[in-house]
Amino acid sequence: MYAIIETGGKQYKVQAGDVIFVEKLSANEGDTVTFDRVLAVSGDNGFVTGTPLVAGASVTAKVEKHVKGEKIIVFKYKPKKNVRRKQGHRQPYTKVTIESIKA
Repeated sequence: MYAIIETGGKQYKVQAGDVIFVEKLSANEGDTVTFDRVLAVSGDNGFVTGTPLVAGASVTAKVEKHVKGEKIIVFKYKPKKNVRRKQGHRQPYTKVTIESIKA
């Protein structure tokens, strides 16, 4: 059984036991979070798609920890004007483990 959920403006295909990195959530480590925005569910009774969401479906996950992604360098410049700006960025993520899918 798998589900397609939406969180942080992105869509993820998840199964029970999966470990995924999502955009940072406002939950503490060890908390249980519920994703209500389920776009599709596949299970014993076939594949069900929502319009746009599946009614009554939810995915439960446990927050493992909060991490930062790889550092990227943002370098902007204007040619022939001696204008240069270098900036780094590390995106915050939340590592979650999918516990169950309720359809």
